[in-house]
Amino acid sequence: MELSLIVVLVIVLALVFDFTNGFHDTANAMATPIATGAMRPKVAVTVAAILNLVGAFLSTEVARTVSGGLIKEGQGGINITPEMIFAGLIGAIVWNLITWLRGLPSSSSHALFGGLIGAAIIGAGFGSVDYGVVLSKVILPAIIAPAIAGLAAFAATKLAYAITRRQLGKPDGRGGFRYGQIFSSSLVALAHGTNDAQKTMGVITLTLIAGGFQAVGSGPEFWVIAACALAIAIGTYSGGWRIIRTMGSGLTEVKPAQGFAAETSTAAAILASSHLGFALSTTQVASGSVIGSGLGRRGSTVRWGMAGKIALGWVLTLPASAIMGAFAAGLALLGPIGIILDTVIGAIVIGGIFWWSRRQNVSHDNAVNVNDIDDAGRVVKIRKTPRKPNRRDRKEVAQ
Repeated sequence: MELSLIVVLVIVLALVFDFTNGFHDTANAMATPIATGAMRPKVAVTVAAILNLVGAFLSTEVARTVSGGLIKEGQGGINITPEMIFAGLIGAIVWNLITWLRGLPSSSSHALFGGLIGAAIIGAGFGSVDYGVVLSKVILPAIIAPAIAGLAAFAATKLAYAITRRQLGKPDGRGGFRYGQIFSSSLVALAHGTNDAQKTMGVITLTLIAGGFQAVGSGPEFWVIAACALAIAIGTYSGGWRIIRTMGSGLTEVKPAQGFAAETSTAAAILASSHLGFALSTTQVASGSVIGSGLGRRGSTVRWGMAGKIALGWVLTLPASAIMGAFAAGLALLGPIGIILDTVIGAIVIGGIFWWSRRQNVSHDNAVNVNDIDDAGRVVKIRKTPRKPNRRDRKEVAQ
């Protein structure tokens, strides 16, 4: 099989992954404004798609992390081939679609990194991966960023409720946060484009470098940026309905003030990480913000069982996609016949998942309520029993 053909196959597969990333992560930005009624579902998803497209053009630092840092292409004699990248993408896409279908909390970003790492280890050995970069720009941000975003959302929610405290029977004015959510959720969608679309740009750039079509250490070409921006935007628009489906059971407890605080904190964390080249999971950051904002509201508790389920999904994604990528890489080592087997098996699995998903069609007409951020909303539980009146309450009643 000619090298140019495998490069084309990898580019196409990378754009397919970018598409799945879009519809898998749509609700990271638009879950709370839909749940609070700030935006209608179809309008929200359209806005998210447009801003994902725009955001993809704003930065390339994360793309450089993927193309020139994660895998040691051209360093120390290590040779990462397009076949290995092809295998890694298959592992990432399959895991991404499995979790999308089942509504399991997962990260599209970590699925991509896991698939590439597993394929690289099988194809070129353990020395092909820069574990320092994996630790500093993937694992540590995955731990720190959600925690920081959660703390910021907690503080912002406390502040929002403090400055809008109801006094002397007057309206508290918190309904105005519903309009603020239009801005804050749009900012999250823009931030998502600056981080997640770049990961696919990095993969395509890595492929071009591995195939000898681009110099080592160079960034993504304009046509790569444009293609990835378009793919994630189309995915965001076309697939978001299934991801938003379970909002009613999880995020209906999120009030406008909480939603605004969560979205603002999410956007700030993602934009800062994109600037620094940290390839974090926007899903984890958004979930951390939702939990933090919920805890910032008086009367809330944490469902630790659901929190554990979310954490388990995050932990499993990297190794599970790595195993799938390693399996695909093992077949790819057989040569052209292995690439054909990978393609056929991957197509059957992907087609089967989409066929299974059609058994329960989801569109903007019936999308009410399946996503990681939705599960994060379930973690926060608002107590239904009334709290004991405090001194301020008794004083207001007396007046």
